[in-house]
Amino acid sequence: MTNSVRIALDAMGGDFGPSVVVPGAARARDRRPDTAYLFFGDEKQIRPLLDQHPKLAAVSEVRHTDVVVKNDDKPSQALRAGRRGSSMWLAVEAVKKGEADAAVSAGNTGALMAMSKICLHMLPGIERPALTAIWPTVRGESIVLDVGATIGADAEHLVDLAIMGSAMARIFFDIDRPTVGLLNVGTEEVKGLEEIKAASRRLREANLPTLDYRGFVEGDDLGKGTVDVVVTEGFTGNIALKTAEGTARQIGQYMRDALRSSFMSKLGAALASGAFKTLREKIDPRRANGGLFLGLDGVIIKSHGGMDSVGFAGAVEIGYEMVRHGLLEKIRETIMLSSEETAPPAAGGAGNI
Repeated sequence: MTNSVRIALDAMGGDFGPSVVVPGAARARDRRPDTAYLFFGDEKQIRPLLDQHPKLAAVSEVRHTDVVVKNDDKPSQALRAGRRGSSMWLAVEAVKKGEADAAVSAGNTGALMAMSKICLHMLPGIERPALTAIWPTVRGESIVLDVGATIGADAEHLVDLAIMGSAMARIFFDIDRPTVGLLNVGTEEVKGLEEIKAASRRLREANLPTLDYRGFVEGDDLGKGTVDVVVTEGFTGNIALKTAEGTARQIGQYMRDALRSSFMSKLGAALASGAFKTLREKIDPRRANGGLFLGLDGVIIKSHGGMDSVGFAGAVEIGYEMVRHGLLEKIRETIMLSSEETAPPAAGGAGNI
């Protein structure tokens, strides 16, 4: 690995484009000075913003394109735009060419996934990608996957998700053997779909040294932080994610309304301002911004489209950490161990006794 991590940025992605991407990169660079950047997009918009951050400008290169993937483009439309050199496609392609170690985009999620699959392909042994979420819990944070990349899953795919999620957790949480659970309708082994039960059996029998499988977990375990990695398929995971986001906003609104309802409520809010500040920081979505596309032969990070520069910096730093600590190598290592543990016995072995 080189001394610096080079990150490609889709400068035109998201709701705010360069006005968030450039200052976000500057924030990330302040905390991770061993980074360099490739900006893809409209140079007339990027360059004036970059000039406001001389330290960032000194380690950055701008590559112009005026082709942009729209937020409402279908993946097929985005792919056609990509082949004409969109900012999103060029950022992903830079990873394929080895010009960048990771790419970050706040653009269209479906388009980014489609481009990444076609441009980078999948890691050997992985058939379908997954999108991760960093989930705030009462114990800290957990990794949840898949939250929307692939709808439906058989036992093999769920095992792949456990392998990839645990590899990310080893880096993100700096632990040797992350705990892993399969999201289910109950913790009893007899409950759930056959695919989930089959995946559970395979994970128990494999007893992989790189992850600690804890069995089934339920929906309320997401907030408890019962395990480091929660595994589910994309349909269920996306609903869980959107429900959690909506519930957080709902509770926040309830609190604001209650604290403004009377003079005494306002006085109480003033006296408890320190506690409320801590609460706001814990549930601040910017702290958990940046979903990693796992399973690809490259590091691609999806930032929320409406995020500000603080949140975008967090997404960039996730990309940095995954590169610096060898995510792809850890996934390959765990896949190899899994294949060895679950491989059927050689044919005719009994006849050699």
